[in-house]
Amino acid sequence: MSILSSFDLSGKTAVVTGCKRGIGRGVAEALAQAGADIVGVSATLELEGSAVEQSIREIGRDFKAYQCNFKDRDAVCGFAAQLESDGVQPDILVNNAGTIKRAPAAEHEDALWDEVIDVNLSSQFILSREIGRGMIARGRGKIIFTASLLTFQGGITVPGYAASKGGIGQLTKALANEWAGKGLNVNAIAPGYIATDNTQALQDDPERSKAILERIPQGRWGTPADFAGPSVFLASSASDYVNGEILVVDGGWMGR
Repeated sequence: MSILSSFDLSGKTAVVTGCKRGIGRGVAEALAQAGADIVGVSATLELEGSAVEQSIREIGRDFKAYQCNFKDRDAVCGFAAQLESDGVQPDILVNNAGTIKRAPAAEHEDALWDEVIDVNLSSQFILSREIGRGMIARGRGKIIFTASLLTFQGGITVPGYAASKGGIGQLTKALANEWAGKGLNVNAIAPGYIATDNTQALQDDPERSKAILERIPQGRWGTPADFAGPSVFLASSASDYVNGEILVVDGGWMGR
């Protein structure tokens, strides 16, 4: 196999959660460009005619849309069961769906904590377990989590988010430890400061935005397009001996 062909995802099916916009949409489009058909899911994704569906179909790949409330464990299990009922056998699972709730720790209500942990951590374990079971039976599969700089750092006024993303880092390693010998690769991508809806409040804060940009050696916010190469790498056979890793895509922030 040539090095270029090792990145080819033709004939593969990728489930991408949180694919409606931002990083998730960018990853879905990148995987499609590499040859994969896409199963897209988010809490509010249109079942027909979404912008991401149109984009994937223009690339020439198939797209199936699902909705799932990732705050609801039963809904997550139901989504996994629906995939099986529909005959979908994912080769790739991108656990990207997430949320963030900002409030000082002393004022961070239980409801905020619970929602973030449910969406960002618990649902991702459940979906990985349910889809991973089929991957194990087939002897192959790629699972990619979306981690964060707060997998390594504590952040400010986002205790639930930091805890959930720290958990994602450990879940990545725990699943890799159990499943690497069964033909699966489990890794994560940790985005730096990316210009998406989740960071709009930071982008709009002149002081925070200035401080963030001053620390990024590349001098700019990241974009969803910056995740095309890393996601295709981790989804493809090019990464077959990479397991339990957290690939930081941050413009150099962590090296500062």
